[in-house]
Amino acid sequence: MKKSLISLFSLLLAVSALAFPNAQVDTLSIVTEKISPSPVKVTVAVPESYMAEGDTASYPVVYLLNGYSGDYRDYAANMRLDNLATLHNVIIVCPDGRDSWYWDSPVDEGMQMESFIVDELVPAVDTELRTRPDRDHRAIAGLSMGGHGALWLAMRHSDIWGKAGSMSGGVDITPAKFHKRWKMAKRLGSYASNPSRWRDHTVMSLVPTLAPDRLDIIIMCGESDIFINENNEFDRRLTEHGIDHQYITAPGDHSWGYWKSVLPVILEFFSHDR
Repeated sequence: MKKSLISLFSLLLAVSALAFPNAQVDTLSIVTEKISPSPVKVTVAVPESYMAEGDTASYPVVYLLNGYSGDYRDYAANMRLDNLATLHNVIIVCPDGRDSWYWDSPVDEGMQMESFIVDELVPAVDTELRTRPDRDHRAIAGLSMGGHGALWLAMRHSDIWGKAGSMSGGVDITPAKFHKRWKMAKRLGSYASNPSRWRDHTVMSLVPTLAPDRLDIIIMCGESDIFINENNEFDRRLTEHGIDHQYITAPGDHSWGYWKSVLPVILEFFSHDR
């Protein structure tokens, strides 16, 4: 399956390049057995220099994860990904989150999103694009559900990602007010029947497992956001465990108006010490 996945990725890149020789943003489809239905669509944006004739440079990669009810098109629909890729000199990859919370669902064999991203998407991107394929040049960020997903993936796979960012992240799924929202019960089973499973699948529970200085972390949340209390607590626990990070709050709510204003800050944070 891995061979066919990469072959399809190569074919679609080649077709896209022929049809749009100056394109900087493409939509790709990746065949997988880990997500149903397959294929999974992915938006890829490259910097202007990547498309220049004779360019052979390799580039860092930033994975951007969408929030609940969104998909791979969200970032490109709300901001100029090509401009951001050019400004920060990175490749940007936006997979379709499928309301997965970016877990491997223990109750749905067709929703193994963590394994898809780690085992299939990252290797395919590194094989088919001119990336700098190491953790120091690979970052991941997301908003809302995607903020949880970015931290979940980076904290569990710090050998893959060296930098992680969250915007308005749902960093603690265990409060009772969240138990019946956002399809989490569909992915984990009901909280009433599986409280320990829910605790094991919240980013908050990963804090004690993370070694200090293992990840470069930035967390941003609007002061009127629905997850502000959870983000405040996440910041407190990271500090308590001696995990260096940046936590920035400012006026804002759970909306694209806020996310568009803070994503450039996160991308700038990722560009440091590259």
